Amino acid sequence: MDIRIDDTDRKIMAALQRDAGRSLDEIAREVGSSKTPVWNRIRKLRDAGVIGPQTVVLDAEALGFEACFFVLIRTSEHESKWQKKFLHALQTRPEVQEAHRLAGDIDYILKVRVKNARAYDAFYQALISEVRVYNVTALLSMEEIKSTTALPL
Repeated sequence: MDIRIDDTDRKIMAALQRDAGRSLDEIAREVGSSKTPVWNRIRKLRDAGVIGPQTVVLDAEALGFEACFFVLIRTSEHESKWQKKFLHALQTRPEVQEAHRLAGDIDYILKVRVKNARAYDAFYQALISEVRVYNVTALLSMEEIKSTTALPL
């Protein structure tokens, strides 16, 4: 679906990115409109797939998930059967918050959130027992400096 996005749509999306839990009245006031047109624009953006599902951002450390690892994976396997098995392994593991296929020397990078190093090792052992990989490098994040899901509208 082709959709034209104007400045008001951008203001609405920016407001939703900051806090989608606010009332429609608050968002409408912020963007200088009224409730019904804002609701219609949000519905149009959802229907077009520009706005995805609403979720809640949880504080990982407050819930005991204190370790964040970035896992670099190199593989010598590039057949579709291996890729399907690998993707299934990633999708079924809740520890994997993000997974990206890369261009260059590294084939994949994962963002893995776990309680501690022992929990990461359990994740790692389970992954390599299910899928064969050539090389795995895990990098522990010492400090999260910036984390956002907001796009620069």
